[in-house]
Amino acid sequence: MLKKLFKPKYVPYDPKYIELNAEDEKNIRTITDDIKSYISRSDKASNIDYHTRDAHAKGYCALKAKFEILDDIPKEYAQGLYAKAGIHDAVIRLSNGSSRVFADRKLGFAQGLAIKVFDVPGKKLAPGEEDSTTFDYNFINHPVFFCNRIEEYTYLSRLFLELPKYTEKGAIGKAQLAFNWLTNYGSRLPTKESIKTFKAIGGFTRIEPKNTLLYDFHSQGVVRHGDYMAKIRATPTAASIKKVTRRDVDVDAREEAMRPLIVEEIREHDYQFDIQIQLCRNLKKQPIEEITTQWQESDTPFVTVARLTLPCQDVPDDGNFEIMENLSFTPFRCLEENRPIGNLQQSRLKAYQVASETRHKLNDVKRREPKSLKETFAKSFF
Repeated sequence: MLKKLFKPKYVPYDPKYIELNAEDEKNIRTITDDIKSYISRSDKASNIDYHTRDAHAKGYCALKAKFEILDDIPKEYAQGLYAKAGIHDAVIRLSNGSSRVFADRKLGFAQGLAIKVFDVPGKKLAPGEEDSTTFDYNFINHPVFFCNRIEEYTYLSRLFLELPKYTEKGAIGKAQLAFNWLTNYGSRLPTKESIKTFKAIGGFTRIEPKNTLLYDFHSQGVVRHGDYMAKIRATPTAASIKKVTRRDVDVDAREEAMRPLIVEEIREHDYQFDIQIQLCRNLKKQPIEEITTQWQESDTPFVTVARLTLPCQDVPDDGNFEIMENLSFTPFRCLEENRPIGNLQQSRLKAYQVASETRHKLNDVKRREPKSLKETFAKSFF
């Protein structure tokens, strides 16, 4: 009786969090147009001979992996993908979060972990890929995003794409960025929301420099978790952290500082992340639409539902460049029960699709979704 009385209560999923109005749809078209425009000139922006993603342009490596959904998960957590225990092949892409492919010292330490899990049955939400048997995650090594709603992201995404231009100008560039960010390029006075988002983007500049394998990675946005709503975290296991010998990074010592640290570690030993779910218990403390707000573990703990293993493997010095460039990852290559929710999250459906289609077309590479790890690493696949 006491157990039932004190059992945690979780906020049920509400489909209102995936609804869009006409203005949202209009703004999404603007966002995707800006993405296409940037990718078309991304080769010149980074002074390279190929077109890049609009974010996470610089890949560090693509690695073979195993994704194990654990058994005996509490029923509130065993939802959607996590309802059936099992081990799946997977591939991951580690990357820098910037829109540019520059020397690491110019890019900052916002980094991404993308995961593609194979052999996942069920209809997927990615348009035209309903029969896909893959399931994707897109994580970042920072717990919150820098914006909350599509309306603000319509102009903030343009600023994000040009962040390197501002940082190259030093103090003057930072002042220009602040002015444009807070006032929407001088079109209004600073608002409470623009001040909030400017503080949020500043958090990315305070990410501690270290080996990529030592970071926690976060969904940032909220996802449906079957009957409930949640955030997701990938956190390195304590045993794996102890294995890492190349812990510190000096981006001023060489052009490529991050990739060698990862590649050299994975050549020597395996590595694991716990995949954890943090369920929403209180909408005031864990808001769905305020993804600039961190959900505190003291209010709602993370519970491990799966384990990502990176087996010790031989990786070329370029980190499997062609594979990590030609793969595509989208948070909507997922089941309905695990879909992204919240206003801004809905813009990612079109944004990721358009970005991938544009990039592959400009690079004259066929856009294909692999069905297995073997296909992914086959030289003739892409």
